[in-house]
Amino acid sequence: EMSTFKALGLSDWLTDQCRQMGISSPTPVQQNCIPEILEGRDCMGCAKTGSGKTAAFVLPILQKLSEDPYGIFCLVLTPTRELAYQIAEQFRVLGKPLGLKACIIVGGMDMVAQALELSRKPHIVIATPGRLADHIRSSDTFSMKSIRFLVLDEADRLLEQGCTDFTKDLEVILGAIPAKRQTLLFSATLTDTLQELKAVAMNKPFFWESHSEVRTVDELDQRYILVPEKVKDAYLVHLIQKFQDEHEDWSIMIFTSTCKNCQILNMMLREFNFPSVALHSMMKQVSEFSILRKKSGSQYLIVILLFLPCRGLDIPTVQVVVNHNTPGLPKIYIHRVGRTARAGRHGVAITLVTQYDIHLVHAIEEQIKTKLQEYSVEESEVLKILTQVNVTRRECEIKLESADFDEKKEINKRKQMILEGKDPDLEAKRKAELEKIKKEKKKFKEKIQQTLQKRTDIKLKRRMQNKKFLGKTSCKTPPQ
Repeated sequence: EMSTFKALGLSDWLTDQCRQMGISSPTPVQQNCIPEILEGRDCMGCAKTGSGKTAAFVLPILQKLSEDPYGIFCLVLTPTRELAYQIAEQFRVLGKPLGLKACIIVGGMDMVAQALELSRKPHIVIATPGRLADHIRSSDTFSMKSIRFLVLDEADRLLEQGCTDFTKDLEVILGAIPAKRQTLLFSATLTDTLQELKAVAMNKPFFWESHSEVRTVDELDQRYILVPEKVKDAYLVHLIQKFQDEHEDWSIMIFTSTCKNCQILNMMLREFNFPSVALHSMMKQVSEFSILRKKSGSQYLIVILLFLPCRGLDIPTVQVVVNHNTPGLPKIYIHRVGRTARAGRHGVAITLVTQYDIHLVHAIEEQIKTKLQEYSVEESEVLKILTQVNVTRRECEIKLESADFDEKKEINKRKQMILEGKDPDLEAKRKAELEKIKKEKKKFKEKIQQTLQKRTDIKLKRRMQNKKFLGKTSCKTPPQ
């Protein structure tokens, strides 16, 4: 085993940078993938979340860049803008001695400013496929023909054809970059698509997968609290108070189920004087993440929505993850709790489980091959704050309703559609037409059912009449 970064073949300056970041020894994914990447091989790496996958490709790319710096050297594609900023931060910190120029190309930002950045030939481009494809289609001010590295981070999400299909955008991007390049794919889960890709690859890429049965790291203390639905918020406030009383410098990340609930929790916790920030699809993600980067060394509470940056988000000081709702899928649970106990650190994950969520916990335990232990809480302490919490939450709900939260949500949906190149009015028209067709189909079905029912009723009526007639006939006295 290669127990030091120097043994992996990395230069002294990179080893020093790792040491300054508090990374003393390489993780298994780094031990196995870095030497192969430095040798020039394509690579596929699958390892559980929090295992140091990002550094596994950032470090060798920086070493190769230091040997031959020119133009756009590397393109990193990622499914979310939050993960793009996370990767850019690692490149920035580790590549500081190089005077590294990195460019982030994601949705929600000014395209003209981004095009100008691309024309200045940054060393590293970190992008979401949709926005980069838009630039390639609409601009000829930059070239990506000299790229040496293509990285697909969270490759399973980029290549899977689900609710977010990147296929067309990836086709545009792959057509704009050279065929002769080094391709690196990293993912937390080995999906069927990645298996197929591994099987059909002509250049026999190096493949490494973590063989650990447990899908969460050993340093993570996984707990649950069985609570009635109506008192979940009181338990949450009690937990936060307890952790902050015992550990002033600890940060807590809370996952909840909807944008609205995320915002209500944020408002409610601030009423209790807890420093908090909400991250959800109604907020400006870039500004919020710049706040988090500034606060990363101090106590901070983060309230975050289920489907946003729970994958790939790395804030080193998060010691506790609280699931305000039990995740519906074990995979979601794994990625949520993976935000703590990263890179060998210890962490705690607590899930608030209601009477309706027991089966979900059993599914999670089966997947991670670990039993969640109960976290003991003094119920009397929770009861003391129950009324106050409930009243505060109701006040926050009223404030949010008066702030036209739902109306703003619709406005943001329109903005998102425009960013995706869709016409909101046309989409609304299509939706209305689909609803109309559905209603017409429903009416048609109801009409058929009514007709069939009428026929059935008529037949039944005739039968009854015939029975009645036959009954009367049989009762008559036969003639003498």
